[in-house]
Amino acid sequence: MDCCRALSFCLCLLTSHSAIAITSTEILRWMEYMERPPGPLGRRAMSLVGHVQHLEQMLLNVSFHGNNLTLQKDSIHSLVFKLDCNFTGLSLSSAAPEQVPKARARHAMQFPAELMWDACRTRLTELRLICIYFFTPRFFQDNKNSTLLNNYVLGAQLDHTHVNNLSEPVNISFWHNQSLEHYTLTCVFWKEEAESSVGTWSPEGCHTEQPSPSQQLSPARLPAELLAPLKYISLVGCSISILASLITILLHIHARKQSDPITRIHMNLHVSVLLLNVAFLLSSALVMPGTVCTVLAATLHFALLSCLTWMAIEGFNLYLLLGRVYNIYIRRYVLKLCMLGWGVPAVLVLLLLAVKSSAYGPCVIPLSNSQENGTGIQNVSMCWVCNPVVHSVLVMGYGGLVSLFNLVVLAWALWALHRLQARQKASSSQACRDTVTVLGLTVLLGTTWALAFFSFGAFLLPQLFLFTTFNSLYGFFLFLWFCSQRCHSQAEAKSEMEVVSSSQTVSSSQMMH
Repeated sequence: MDCCRALSFCLCLLTSHSAIAITSTEILRWMEYMERPPGPLGRRAMSLVGHVQHLEQMLLNVSFHGNNLTLQKDSIHSLVFKLDCNFTGLSLSSAAPEQVPKARARHAMQFPAELMWDACRTRLTELRLICIYFFTPRFFQDNKNSTLLNNYVLGAQLDHTHVNNLSEPVNISFWHNQSLEHYTLTCVFWKEEAESSVGTWSPEGCHTEQPSPSQQLSPARLPAELLAPLKYISLVGCSISILASLITILLHIHARKQSDPITRIHMNLHVSVLLLNVAFLLSSALVMPGTVCTVLAATLHFALLSCLTWMAIEGFNLYLLLGRVYNIYIRRYVLKLCMLGWGVPAVLVLLLLAVKSSAYGPCVIPLSNSQENGTGIQNVSMCWVCNPVVHSVLVMGYGGLVSLFNLVVLAWALWALHRLQARQKASSSQACRDTVTVLGLTVLLGTTWALAFFSFGAFLLPQLFLFTTFNSLYGFFLFLWFCSQRCHSQAEAKSEMEVVSSSQTVSSSQMMH
């Protein structure tokens, strides 16, 4: 099916501020009255526009419990939402294409969190957002004989306020299966005449995008019903990882005199994972406009890049250990690695802040609703990279290169380990220890982060849970690896002491004889 996005944003500013309590039953009666066949042609245009304005006023003043209200008739659907300063964005969508009746095409509306920023600055604690779907064009007749795509008009109004200069636009999308080769599609809104109740379609302030047939309208969305369990897994997993990373770092500080370059590399990875988990939890909890969110987003990006870089350093160090058994001394090796692991991400983030600081800020994670009657979904926001180009290059691209490099190193390490087993004809106990080593290397190199590239089609659902579970617990898995290596080192040291003690006993016995 061809996809076409045409923004048709009907935003009317009303001057009446009466606050008369209206019931939903009264609104349904009025919508039913509007759907009746038109009367005499003499009063046709003025009466229909007046009907729409009256419906908007009733929706702004309707009394209802909860955060939203949905009212439906055959050709008019109305929705009302109560927005406060915790508003994180809103997605409205009709049913999926296979569930939409043939007489109607699918449509969607997306509102950014920025809608409430000005109101919150002026201490307005609540505003109402009304949305009206007109599945008939007869309420908006102009003198240009314009043709409306699907004969739909989707309208929205934010209380009695004026909305402009949004950094993230309001998106209204239409799906269709029509041939539009000889038509020019233009995003328009209904502009009322200054001294009359009639109006005309105007393209002012609108931007039209027409994706090609092969393009998707938007990337894969997070199913709304999975939001709660995924948030719970992330919270629990990140909290456990934070605690595990702290314990590991404290144990390393306590035994710092016994540390070697390899252990110090591991500790830098632990610090980056600790910073990543803390920044992730804060960026999700402290979403707000302004400098705070920008700093949190930049910190989270820096922590992710640092973590990925230290994973790559672990892979490089593993190659040196297994591939270059001799002559692996590098002067100030750990210091140079620290300059790479912390310096490169810092330079990239600071450069991005200097060139395009707007790339960081509140980022909306759109949700999809599989319920047929679902019309309104509160989106999820977090302080993160908002620019799609930056996200593609400095998040997915950077992570993809690191994952590819470490997967190659892991495959090479497994091949080297298998060859060593074949030479030595290892016992079953040695094979068990080698299996643990392989699992540890898989964790150490962060290969589970490659799951990020399987968020499509049938892989989406398992990918969401596997990626969230494994990577939120990444710090805990590193802690287990650290403990196993520490126990192994202590066991080797104990066996060496026993050998030395036994050797000294034999020498003393020979001297006595």
